[in-house]
Amino acid sequence: MPKTFASPSIPKIISIQTFPVRIPFVDGGPGIGGTPDRWHMLDMVLIRIEDEEGNVGWGEAFAYFCLEPVKAAVERMIAPFVLGQAVADIPAWNLDVQKKLHLFGRYGITAFALSGVDIALWDLAGKRLRMPLWAMLGAKGVVKRPVYASLVRYGSADLIEIQCRKALKLGYRHVKLHEVAPDVIRRARDVVGPAVPLMVDANCSWTIEQVMNLRDTFKECDVLWVEEPLFPPDDYAGMAAAEAHGIAVGAGENASTEFDFRRIIQSVTYPQPSMSKVGGVSEFLEILKSCEHAGKVAMAHTPYFGPAYFATLAMLPLMSNETLFEYLFVEPEAWVARTPQPVEGMLGATQAFGIGFEPDFDVIERYAVRS
Repeated sequence: MPKTFASPSIPKIISIQTFPVRIPFVDGGPGIGGTPDRWHMLDMVLIRIEDEEGNVGWGEAFAYFCLEPVKAAVERMIAPFVLGQAVADIPAWNLDVQKKLHLFGRYGITAFALSGVDIALWDLAGKRLRMPLWAMLGAKGVVKRPVYASLVRYGSADLIEIQCRKALKLGYRHVKLHEVAPDVIRRARDVVGPAVPLMVDANCSWTIEQVMNLRDTFKECDVLWVEEPLFPPDDYAGMAAAEAHGIAVGAGENASTEFDFRRIIQSVTYPQPSMSKVGGVSEFLEILKSCEHAGKVAMAHTPYFGPAYFATLAMLPLMSNETLFEYLFVEPEAWVARTPQPVEGMLGATQAFGIGFEPDFDVIERYAVRS
């Protein structure tokens, strides 16, 4: 998988812009429980970079409930290392920026900002070479993978039944819950039937003792994996203990860099890198290699709809045949691009250059967040 791209002269980056966007959505639930206030908006910081030859790349930094500081981090912390630079080796650039910014925290908002710019650089490289991202990285062709409907937390057995039936009607054959009550989980299994794989995401809700007490529920409901069961999310020993008791665990959306992921890969069955949090394409690629070396299947975390979504789709040809793609089961009021939607529970990479993201500037302007 190449890291550098031969060129007589790499054009310098002359512009980096941020586009903070907030798009309302509906999900059929109350939108409360795990966020500072009601969650009914998709926050994103879109990043546009342009080189001196007029080539453009797009990226996305994770920004749910932290849009303003993420935008500032891109502009104040990352942009100075991009403007005026001719970036030929993107992973080397990424690592160099990590070293220079480690005093300000290697993870969290710093990593969100770095991820967005890294994605934009890879998109730019693909646009220059007129190649899809997956082709640049050595994959042979496009693929399609099953998609799971990633339901939000409803906290109600009746609501979970409505949403599960809706997902099945739309053609999904994999469903993930964000529920913690055993009766709600059981109702979901009753509705989807025995043939549909069911996952449970607790968003770090339990202690290890509570997880052990729920083993019968997980077994009776034939749960494929239990996602982020423990707080803190970096309790790798606790997750390994759950695995030792027959509970397959998924984790990783709160981790950043391949280095951080090594402990996750050792501890759980399903490592879950998030393109817009982990360090962008550069770190995501290294995590895929580490998963393959360890015999683990990466299940990417993708509850967003901007360039990070597109970049993850563009990486599917490099991922395991057993990979499932996550689709956040909500209905946005608008889309920032012509976004590929699951068809009969399937999604795939495309032949588009770079990550394949082409923005809808009317939507970006309409839903712009202004100071």
